[in-house]
Amino acid sequence: MLPPGSSVITAPQSAHKTATRTFILGTDRFGRDFLSRVVAGSGLSLAVGFVAVLLSLLIGVPLGAFAGYLGGRFDAAVTWLLQVMWSIPTLLLVLAITLAFGKGFQQVFLAIGLSMWVEVARVVRGQTIALRNIEWVEAGRVLGLSTPRIVLGHILPNLASPIAVLASANFAAAILIEAGLSFMGVGAQIPMPSWGNLIRDHYGAILTGHAHLALIPGACIVSLVLSFNALSNAMARQASRVAAS
Repeated sequence: MLPPGSSVITAPQSAHKTATRTFILGTDRFGRDFLSRVVAGSGLSLAVGFVAVLLSLLIGVPLGAFAGYLGGRFDAAVTWLLQVMWSIPTLLLVLAITLAFGKGFQQVFLAIGLSMWVEVARVVRGQTIALRNIEWVEAGRVLGLSTPRIVLGHILPNLASPIAVLASANFAAAILIEAGLSFMGVGAQIPMPSWGNLIRDHYGAILTGHAHLALIPGACIVSLVLSFNALSNAMARQASRVAAS
């Protein structure tokens, strides 16, 4: 259930109102219900994480799988590309992509997704190399199965666990990167609420007796990132137990 206040409409007469039955977390300097803006910001963070992870999987999984299976010049070219992309710091790469496509909501999705496929491709490539000479893959080649059918139908299903672990970790990273971009002013733009721009707009309020306006979105970011990291670690441990059994 959404709180009763608006996350966008301003009401100057209600600026910096303390917590009441109507405004549970009070209002910001423009009189906007702060709880509504925090809730709306959570939707943006989850959407960025989902789209960025989906985009990174769509690029990284097939590229890494076919590079690992085919080998040769194609693998060498993909490996060179991965090394080049890997040498660029993630935040710097995201900033470059964001500035190239312009500031905005859609650009954040694209920038973060295009910065995360490298790790996905690297992990999938390594796992595929370990599986490409196993007995059931050799049997598929002997039976005349096509390369796409072997890779997509037989190798990738066996990589579901490491891919899921990586996707969960990347989800947490995407949320953190989006918050950083919004804090620097190149992510979600006003009046769209984002946890990052909520911190940017209100970090000065710490000195004026309204510290909760900056601390609450910061705590939300930390909680969500730690939750997905814990999920990733739990999935990794479960995958290790299954592999050992």
